[in-house]
Amino acid sequence: MPDFETRAEPHRRELLVHCYRMLGSMPEAEDAVQETFLRAWKAWDRYDERTASVRTWLYKIATNTCLTLLEGRSRRPLPAGLGAPGDDPRAPLIPAFDVPWLQPFPDARLGDPAGNDPAGAVVRRGTLRLALVAALQLLPARQRAVLVLRDVLDFSADETARLLDTSPAAVNSALQRARAGLSAAGPVAEEMAEPADGVRRTVDRYVEAFEAADVDRLIELLSADVVLEMPPVPLWFRGAADYGRFMARVYDMRGRVWRMAPVGANTQPAMAAYCADEEGVLRLHTLQVFTVRDGRIAHTYVFQHPEVFAAFDLPPVLAG
Repeated sequence: MPDFETRAEPHRRELLVHCYRMLGSMPEAEDAVQETFLRAWKAWDRYDERTASVRTWLYKIATNTCLTLLEGRSRRPLPAGLGAPGDDPRAPLIPAFDVPWLQPFPDARLGDPAGNDPAGAVVRRGTLRLALVAALQLLPARQRAVLVLRDVLDFSADETARLLDTSPAAVNSALQRARAGLSAAGPVAEEMAEPADGVRRTVDRYVEAFEAADVDRLIELLSADVVLEMPPVPLWFRGAADYGRFMARVYDMRGRVWRMAPVGANTQPAMAAYCADEEGVLRLHTLQVFTVRDGRIAHTYVFQHPEVFAAFDLPPVLAG
């Protein structure tokens, strides 16, 4: 149905972002978007543009598709959402593959493969950052939907009520509870703030120190309360000292020959880290996403999961 494709397809990217915020997983978000377009195509002959724009109509279908998928499911956490930080940087690194971990979003899917200017019409600055998406996962599904529709996408209370088949009063009540829940999740606003000039330079200096296996230089680039998380490993650390001790362990375990390639995730700077094996081949090890605050690395999210690597289309071996 060419008319359906012409009218609906321009909204696919923003719907993918919306479903990702709701679900916290790229594969699940892609499935939800596919289901949304299938449902919309089947209902196209009943669509009435006098009642809603195509965009609003698609958001209604997508949101309700996500709510259906979330029924009876566990939330997608990061390690810091499951317990206290570790105090032993040499503790066993045991992955928990049974946990449905939160996953990052590839900036390349926003339109700019380099992630330098993620489509402004698709995602407003700060609203895709991992801290926010992680905090959203703490909310009940309908509160999550209301918060995203109202505070992120700027739908009115009346519009949101129609999208969710409820009343404006119920929307306002859910929004109040969702905002309170978000505030209780921690310093989300700090990590959502627009990065200041110098972020790239800070990350570049971190990469230089990382590739040189220079732990002392790495520590100098960290904030005092830096957080290091490593899903699917539940262990996480807070503080520059433990971060540094853990990195020393990494170099002892994996060797000191590393290379990092720039990526871009959740509109934040990110790097794919490659480690040399015994033959000197640089093999994919992790995807690392950074939050920079006041010229220091304030949060490092380290992902090591095949689904994440596939979503970012990362080559398993780094040439050269």
